[in-house]
Amino acid sequence: MDFTRRTTLITGASTGIGASFARELAARGSDLVVVARSEDRLTSLREELAAAHGVTVHVVPLDLARPGAGAEVQRRVEELGVTVDVLINNAGFATFGAVAEGDPTRMAEEVHLNCLTLTDLTARLLPGMVERGHGAVVNVASTAAFQPIPRMAVYGATKAYVLSFTEALANELRGSGVRALAVCPGATDTPFFDVIGEQAAVGVRRRPEQVVATTLAALRKGRPSVVDGFLNRIVAMTPRLLPRRATLAVAERVTRPNPVV
Repeated sequence: MDFTRRTTLITGASTGIGASFARELAARGSDLVVVARSEDRLTSLREELAAAHGVTVHVVPLDLARPGAGAEVQRRVEELGVTVDVLINNAGFATFGAVAEGDPTRMAEEVHLNCLTLTDLTARLLPGMVERGHGAVVNVASTAAFQPIPRMAVYGATKAYVLSFTEALANELRGSGVRALAVCPGATDTPFFDVIGEQAAVGVRRRPEQVVATTLAALRKGRPSVVDGFLNRIVAMTPRLLPRRATLAVAERVTRPNPVV
């Protein structure tokens, strides 16, 4: 895809994979709308990218886990007079621990951000792309999408939703000039594990820049989904080969506080 003189909206753009998407697409000539809770980090990113690449970066500080966040983003975009050509739904978070011991409010926010806001933003910005006959929606899923994960039950379920939703969307958009892609990273070197804890990190961590490169290559090929990294692709394929109970047993062992791997 040619990102020159396009506008890309990126959620969760203040750090990690979202910030890497912002840097790479700005280098390719795309203007940006960056959305996250941290206004300071977004402002710093805007100054960096404007100086380095001469692109326009609009900052929208917003908690996307709150009800109505998608409508608020749409309203802000309209106020800016911006046409969004590419949507990257990257914002998301995970909780760790047994559901019976978890915070119900936090788990509801997890579902809201990972699923509802992603769907809402897609549904609000997609019609304009279809009408114009070009654009893309990139939804960041996870290798957690491919099997249930005890102690990360909500997170795995939300990412399974993202993967299924996006692959179905890609099929709906065939022939429209608009692409939809679910990218499934494994463990990635981002602040994600600063929040959830190291016990959730499985395998060798990839760099955010590698996830972005994998995503853009898959977009060029028109793929509906892609798993980042060779070893992660093997991990994603394994549940299809094992009985369901065996898959659950492996996932349970991996997420124990003192995992057996």
